[in-house]
Amino acid sequence: MRVVLGVSGASGAALAVAVADCLARIGARVDLVVSRAAGRTLEAEVGPEALAALRAAAGQVHDIADVGAAIASGSCPVAGMIVAPCSMRSLAAVAHGLDDNLLTRAASVQLKERRPLILLARETPLTLAHLRNMTAVTEMGAVVLPPVPAFYLRPRTTGEIVGQVAARAVDLLRLAPPRAAAWEG
Repeated sequence: MRVVLGVSGASGAALAVAVADCLARIGARVDLVVSRAAGRTLEAEVGPEALAALRAAAGQVHDIADVGAAIASGSCPVAGMIVAPCSMRSLAAVAHGLDDNLLTRAASVQLKERRPLILLARETPLTLAHLRNMTAVTEMGAVVLPPVPAFYLRPRTTGEIVGQVAARAVDLLRLAPPRAAAWEG
């Protein structure tokens, strides 16, 4: 099974690494698309080796400018896409059909093919434009999953929070049994 992992320049770069790890654990092949800003954010937030490690973990790395890549077509057999983190710029582009780079084009392809598209929208506070764009992509079939901690699980570290959010995102693809910790009541 193939999954597209888009990484935009929003804060929360550790989410990309954690999602890639979760996808590897369920045996998914990752088609990776990283925006230029994401490279900077990965280095600043995770470390100078983060982008290289993410690329090494991917089955296929696509250039953000390559709108002719296989994943830009609905005929490419992928199981869905996760954008982690998803900037408000990328969210807006998807919401308005602006397929101006491979990340936004691949996301639009998921929507038109009725495949799962999970957007880990990362911004706070939210403007009315952000909220309207979230509504628009939700109405089109995407799932907006802000990386909000599951406080009821009493996480002790940032790593636990990031891991739980990543597992939840991968679970939403419904490709394997759930891996995220669940509320027990």
